[in-house]
Amino acid sequence: MPPKPLTVLGVETSCDETAAAVVRGLPPGPGEILSNVLFSQVEEHRPYGGVVPEIAARAHVEMLDGIVARALGAAGLALADVDAVAATAGPGLIGGVMVGLVTAKALALAAGKPLIGVNHLEAHALSARLALGTAFPFLLLLVSGGHCQLMAAEGVGRYRLYGATIDDAVGEAFDKTAKLLGLPYPGGPAIEALARDGASRRFEFPRPMKGREGADFSFSGLKTSVRLMAKEQAPLNATDRADLAAGFQAAVVDVLMDRTSSAMRRFRTEFGNQNRELKLVAAGGVAANYAIRSGLQAIAQEEGFSLAVPPPALCTDNGAMVAWAGLERLQSGLIDPLDTPPLARWPLQDLDKTGPNALFRY
Repeated sequence: MPPKPLTVLGVETSCDETAAAVVRGLPPGPGEILSNVLFSQVEEHRPYGGVVPEIAARAHVEMLDGIVARALGAAGLALADVDAVAATAGPGLIGGVMVGLVTAKALALAAGKPLIGVNHLEAHALSARLALGTAFPFLLLLVSGGHCQLMAAEGVGRYRLYGATIDDAVGEAFDKTAKLLGLPYPGGPAIEALARDGASRRFEFPRPMKGREGADFSFSGLKTSVRLMAKEQAPLNATDRADLAAGFQAAVVDVLMDRTSSAMRRFRTEFGNQNRELKLVAAGGVAANYAIRSGLQAIAQEEGFSLAVPPPALCTDNGAMVAWAGLERLQSGLIDPLDTPPLARWPLQDLDKTGPNALFRY
């Protein structure tokens, strides 16, 4: 008989989204999202131009119990009906991670269910399997507010780091550039919307690291260049802002395409000799950007890769990706004890060195 599908409750509180979801299925997916409830704290943080950790943690405390109840209710299940409880255990803002992980521990203990501490980055990485059933191995471009990495995803808990940012993450660069241009938080969607009306070639911006060996990124110099150009053009009118946004976004797309192309060559050498399809997965909140998706599609076609990108709602932080990552780890027998600690830092490429109790090694 085929194996019985697993059902997992997932909790996500690593930054400024309070989320819970229930998913069902078996790897490699696609899985069934029975519920996916999210409370965004954008309005609470907008006056500050970024996420304030204490405000985020307090909002998680106030909202999470109700959101978990709504997720179970929308799925038509009781806590006793799930096979495990998963929660982001890191990396992230430690106050928020603690809220979600402690809640998941209490739920798991009360219901007698396994606890699974999920690496937030692995949850993003596996979201393409949840949505599309993407098989291992694949090249992963993880782009978000706090992370910018290229990795080979070989299996659950097994990742090879090809390159990472040496300064700002790409999402952070979007947010800081948006603030510089007087745009609201979050900056990524604001820059993308404004750039549609701009002339991307009016201002000449650098493409940091482009053409270099390896697959590392750098965005701080690009951000500084935008600041200097904006200062030179001040006071900025609507056309100036649109052109600056378009030029910045075009530079980001060029850098991402170049660095990904370099990683593709390495991936092809390591994984392309086994008569299997070469796959690129883009994940994380910045992967929702249409211009970036279009650029990645172009470089994937050029290099002979297929591109898999989850729907925008699964690119940004959400409970469904955490539940699915928990489901994949449960299927592999990777469960965690109730004294599992929350982690502000937890490198994705080190998961394979630690086994089921990965969290204790940091």
